[in-house]
Amino acid sequence: FTVNSHIGKTRKLFQIYQESKNWGKILGVSDVGRLDQIIAKGGISEIIKVAESLHEKKIARIADTITARKEDLRLVLIAGPSASGKTTFSKRLSTQLQVNGIRPLALSMDNYFVDRQSCPRDGSGELDFEALGAIDLDLFNRHLADLLEGREVAVPKFNFEIGRRESEHHNLWLEDDQILVVEGIHALNPKISAAVPERNKFRIYVSALTQLTINDHSRISTTDTRILRRLVRDNSFRNYDTAQTLKRFPSVIRGERRNTFPFQESADVMFNSALVYELAVLKDLALPLLEMITADDETYTEARRLLMFLMLFQPVAADEVPPTSILREFIGGSSFRY
Repeated sequence: FTVNSHIGKTRKLFQIYQESKNWGKILGVSDVGRLDQIIAKGGISEIIKVAESLHEKKIARIADTITARKEDLRLVLIAGPSASGKTTFSKRLSTQLQVNGIRPLALSMDNYFVDRQSCPRDGSGELDFEALGAIDLDLFNRHLADLLEGREVAVPKFNFEIGRRESEHHNLWLEDDQILVVEGIHALNPKISAAVPERNKFRIYVSALTQLTINDHSRISTTDTRILRRLVRDNSFRNYDTAQTLKRFPSVIRGERRNTFPFQESADVMFNSALVYELAVLKDLALPLLEMITADDETYTEARRLLMFLMLFQPVAADEVPPTSILREFIGGSSFRY
């Protein structure tokens, strides 16, 4: 295909890339060297404030768009790849919807994972958490239909540390004046909401499209940002060590290419969750984890590559990060409950 046809097929994603470049101009940070200068001069607090405010303004605008369609909308679907910040985004969007007088009801697809021993495996024999089969689709679809028809459901709670559902449930029901907000990697898959009329749905795609460059010729990979987010989160909250996370990530990427990326252009809006300062914060949290990988481990080469990459950044203390930041989903200390 031609470049123009490719851009046509990914027009919304291209617009988000352009938006991220504009945000870089607003912040006055286009590359790692400039970010390091600002950190060294003690100016990072102001950058953090503006970066977080840009996020909040974008989320508020999305909430306004939803509010303008509130007479028809019953369902907001939020999807995106692993470590894109979907969960915190959905919570912040819910807050902005409440500002607009809308009462959202949150439903996370993460609670509908099948137990780890029942999870499908990919071609390499690894657990494939990105597969649609990793979700108890029958139960989710039944609960979705019941909620939209005003019936009460008992939502399961999935424990990522032990890899199975807990015995406890919590009951949910959707009242007439509420909007259901569903978040998960498969939320834009048509099979998730096929029974819901198009006019009643609003789709959002979240990803972390890094605007920083290393220099004029070298961009920072969006994948690197996400793997560092995930590495820190998995170690703290999901009972996965660094080697396990690094080993699994290629499988994660393959799963996203099959199950997440194909549906991104169906979104009504896209949100870029990347923060210009986040790699400087992740540095001191990720370095000790990466340094634990020994030379005889199969993930050693990747660990060393990420170590060398992080050495480009001046560190920023985690306590600089606001409690509502999307970054808090990965480093802990969020004011939201997960």
